[in-house]
Amino acid sequence: MPEADDSPADKQFFVDVPQRAEPFFLKGCEHLDWGLKNRLASIFNPVSGRTVMLAFDHGYFQGPTTGLERVDVSIVPLLPWADTLMLTRGILRSVIPPTYRGGLVLRASGGPSILKELSNEEIALSIEDAVRLNAAALAVQVFVGGEHETKSIHNLTRLVDQGQRHGVAVLAVTAVGRELVRDAKYMRLATRICAELGATYVKTYYVDDGFDTVTAACPVPIVIAGGKKLPEREALELAASAVAQGAAGVDMGRNIFQAASPAAMLQAVRAVVHEGANAGEAHELYRQLAARP
Repeated sequence: MPEADDSPADKQFFVDVPQRAEPFFLKGCEHLDWGLKNRLASIFNPVSGRTVMLAFDHGYFQGPTTGLERVDVSIVPLLPWADTLMLTRGILRSVIPPTYRGGLVLRASGGPSILKELSNEEIALSIEDAVRLNAAALAVQVFVGGEHETKSIHNLTRLVDQGQRHGVAVLAVTAVGRELVRDAKYMRLATRICAELGATYVKTYYVDDGFDTVTAACPVPIVIAGGKKLPEREALELAASAVAQGAAGVDMGRNIFQAASPAAMLQAVRAVVHEGANAGEAHELYRQLAARP
């Protein structure tokens, strides 16, 4: 039998110390439930308040994208430097080691291939399977102004309802069609709609003019998409400008895995996002790391 705990003189109740509650570090997330916050803390670094997401979900509509022909060869060696992975459940189950400890953002919408109208997506993942895979967030494409705008927004709201029920975040990914102008006015519209309808955070594109108004007008965190492959220095300038204007991190794919030295590039991006390095300092770090045997 355990001994009785009957020594009140030895107890420390700290009656003169008020109980403290540590405020949550992410914009717009203070009132979320504990489990959802805990999952967000696996995506975003609690010290810097930012994230470096490695996106390689391109195959869900493009097939074997250049640089992703063999994810086990090109991506798995990069895992130590990625805060979060954005990927499909198929690649997660078949390729990614279960020992990976960062956040997992699962692609949750899909349907059309690159050969068809991309905005005609459906929900492509159940919340039960997402929880089974220990997902921190579900990523859904939102086509504001697209042909199937309403359907994509309905996909978002359905996933938000399911995510709230199970404590899983939802990342709304704003898709900009070729016919739409990629400017601050459009980005403010798209990101605000996503936030108003319940997205936990939003992924969008950086714009040179007025990006600070995009982040200011969005009440939840914004991460930027890397977009098309850029020269390494330009990609680092993009990341530095975005975080300086309020972005809570980056979600880069082609600018990492198509770089001449992907591991060096990912570490250079981390220096920008988490350590406040400017583009010049980060590029010099990239050059040094890339030169190592």
